[in-house]
Amino acid sequence: MTQRAGDLPLPEETVARIHESSLEILEKVGVRVEDDAIAGKLVRGGARPGTKANELFFPRQMVRDYLSRAPSEVRLSARDGTETVLSPESPPCFWTVPCLFFQTGGTVRPITSPDLCLVSRLADRLPSVQAIVGVAMEDVPPHRRDVAGLRIIAENSRKHIRVLCVTPRGMEALVRMKPVFPGAWFSVGFTAHGPLRWTNLALNIFAASAGHGIPATVNGEPMAGVTGPVSLAGTIALGNAEILSGIVINQMLEPGRPVIYNLGLAHTFDMKHATAVTGGPENGLFAKASACLGRFYRLPSSSWVSTESVFEDEQAGMEKMFGFLTHMSAGVNVIWGIGQLESEKTISLAQMVIDDEMVSFCRRYLAGFPADKEHLCADLIREVGIAGSFLDTDHTLAEWRNHLYLPSLLNRRVRQNCPSALPEVARQKAEELLASFAGQTHDDDTIKELRRIEEEFFG
Repeated sequence: MTQRAGDLPLPEETVARIHESSLEILEKVGVRVEDDAIAGKLVRGGARPGTKANELFFPRQMVRDYLSRAPSEVRLSARDGTETVLSPESPPCFWTVPCLFFQTGGTVRPITSPDLCLVSRLADRLPSVQAIVGVAMEDVPPHRRDVAGLRIIAENSRKHIRVLCVTPRGMEALVRMKPVFPGAWFSVGFTAHGPLRWTNLALNIFAASAGHGIPATVNGEPMAGVTGPVSLAGTIALGNAEILSGIVINQMLEPGRPVIYNLGLAHTFDMKHATAVTGGPENGLFAKASACLGRFYRLPSSSWVSTESVFEDEQAGMEKMFGFLTHMSAGVNVIWGIGQLESEKTISLAQMVIDDEMVSFCRRYLAGFPADKEHLCADLIREVGIAGSFLDTDHTLAEWRNHLYLPSLLNRRVRQNCPSALPEVARQKAEELLASFAGQTHDDDTIKELRRIEEEFFG
């Protein structure tokens, strides 16, 4: 049976078929777990060793047992005391992105710590953004980028932080930093390096951060035609198997650990240009599968909206608007991608502002409209009558903001009064928001404690 995009959600039989296929992969093909200690724990927990080094087979009952330990709710704290509760039914929240490059105007360069300051400050002012993700800062040694990134974001924003995980040593430092603010004010995660392989680094990131209630995103990132079958169903089944094995590992290390199910990082491969596709129609289908499988497992889901465009241009607008609308319509709970360009490699302040507007636009569309007696306005229509005007009625004055979307960025003026092109308007708005930044977002003692721990671990 062909699965069409308009058939929302995926039929139950399709989800069940994918689930069974993934269980068969885990039971008969297996997974490579590249850490002897963790592999040993898995064997003691019910996995069967294969004939090759670190090759393990996961019986389906073992998968079910460990999967049942994962909670359906994940609570993410911000450092201003607010909390976002993720569940399979929660509305989507939006995160920024990890990246390698920073784009400003027509200039692109490796991203640095001052750039992360700007990203954090701008994200702090954008209403659609709930979390800020660490980046690969060129001016910070790789082994301390996770810890330095956390500290820089904390200095410049009050929102939740998703750490760019780099080393187990960094995870140890982060565990020490966790009590500085209340709740789960940061989260971690890692991706299976497919097909069907959890690296030593990934496993030790999970292990070093386990035991402290730190939420973890478990990512499957198969590429259809390269690290997964070219058929989308095959890639989804494979990616799902990778995620399920990652959840088993996390629940073995910390029973009850909050986890986010993330199949929405899956890609296709452009066979003409030999590039990973992040903004194609198939990415919307992967996001839909992530949402449906997350609900099937009673876990919050995640996905990633991006574009192959290297500019804040028409292609970026087309691909990202399609992405936000399809991912939100599918019911994904965490959507990465605010500010992303160039196949997940670059972030732009102007694109962050544009994406914030896209999200609010899509939210208005998805909110729909009520059609009860009050909102059908029969009495008002009789009162105004034939050839009358509703513009000057009390009802219009009182209610228009509740019904009509009012953009903050898009142009709705006539041609003669039209401002600059959208990317330039967005850059100007980003500058205005950054100029209104009030300074350090937390008191000196908490920031000093983060710096002290960073120096203790890395000198």
